[in-house]
Amino acid sequence: MSDARWTVKLPRGAEPPYDVWVNGVPQKQGSDFELADGELVFDRHLEKEKIGFWRWSAIFFGLFGSYRKNDSVDVQYSLHGTRQLATGLDITAPPAE
Repeated sequence: MSDARWTVKLPRGAEPPYDVWVNGVPQKQGSDFELADGELVFDRHLEKEKIGFWRWSAIFFGLFGSYRKNDSVDVQYSLHGTRQLATGLDITAPPAE
């Protein structure tokens, strides 16, 4: 993996096995992401759009569409023996150089 790392914190108490999707595409541990300290670690650029009130309002009223990059990371995991699904998890970008 490269030096730049984008991370996604796993839900509290999440236990393996983990099934991971980015934008609906299945990801494989080892080739697409790594696990480290309760986080999924990606070496490819991921970005989650933060939509403020005015932008959300404009989109809602159809003034313009949302064409910015907005990756979605979803994880299926176990919690006390029950399978759970977390969608749209927060993405943390690497520190700016």
